[in-house]
Amino acid sequence: MAEMENFDLSHVGAVELLTPKFEESLWFFRELLAMRVIARIGDSAYLRCWDEYENYTIKLTSSSTNGVGRTLYRATSPEALERRVAAIEATGLGHGWKEPEAGVGPSYEFEDPDGHLMAIYYETEHYVPDIEDQPALKNQASAFPGRGVNARRLDHINYLAKDVNAAGEFWRDVMKARESERVRLDSGGYGAWWFRFHQKSYDVVYSEDWTGERGRFHHLAFAPDTREDILKAADIFLENGIFIEYGPYKHAINQTFFLYVWEPGGNRIELANAGARLILDPDWPVVEWTETERAKGQAWGMKTVPTFHTHGTPDVENQEQIDREAMDGIKHEEVKEVYTD
Repeated sequence: MAEMENFDLSHVGAVELLTPKFEESLWFFRELLAMRVIARIGDSAYLRCWDEYENYTIKLTSSSTNGVGRTLYRATSPEALERRVAAIEATGLGHGWKEPEAGVGPSYEFEDPDGHLMAIYYETEHYVPDIEDQPALKNQASAFPGRGVNARRLDHINYLAKDVNAAGEFWRDVMKARESERVRLDSGGYGAWWFRFHQKSYDVVYSEDWTGERGRFHHLAFAPDTREDILKAADIFLENGIFIEYGPYKHAINQTFFLYVWEPGGNRIELANAGARLILDPDWPVVEWTETERAKGQAWGMKTVPTFHTHGTPDVENQEQIDREAMDGIKHEEVKEVYTD
């Protein structure tokens, strides 16, 4: 049964993405996803989706590598923040309080059991549009851009993990997120685990990293309005030379309509129509899938692309070879055996 603490987290606030191709990545998010730059600080650009109430959605940082930096999560109240910070501190994974940044108040920094850097906060500033960005409707955060993909908001984040079980138990028991779906492996434990904060079917996902590395990034998902927007996005990416990895298609798990691409810096980005299916029952039981069931493919039968389990950021040694061999049909355990010895 759901408890008060299951509602301590509100949503994914903002995500730092690292890129070795800063200008190309900036072009991708600004021009193709129609995100707006609200600040440039040091080696980072802060960009927002057009209907986010907070100041920024991603912090794009120039780096020698790619991957995810710090993920920010907003608590639902000061009391919720205190509860979660106390629970995190008890695990020994806390790093301490950090100063406000670009409109987000003080945040408590920590890491998950797999080494991903995160922070939780409550205080924030609402975005105030200038004359150029003034919406026609007062219940809208800013003007509809009317170009490119028109990414409306940040939807969810998927981390790769060496140990999905430990990461999932942390989100279930420490962060108090509710499980929505998971994939049980024949060998025991879980190969993937989905968590939700409120009515949306998932906000945080962990997927097993077949390379056996820790702390890597799988993808960041943005939500446009409709399935048709995702089909149009595929044409936009095709015309602009963006690598389309997978889709457009419909997931079996959580039933989202999706499209996966690699932005110029190598990070995987998803367009997802996730708001189409909501979980309104606060006590909805977790849906568990077997390996056999998942082997049937996605909702309409398309098989999962093999690089979905091997390609992540930052790139590991022999990343292209690993991806190529996965495409050639090397099985899960063979990949793990070769690249974790």
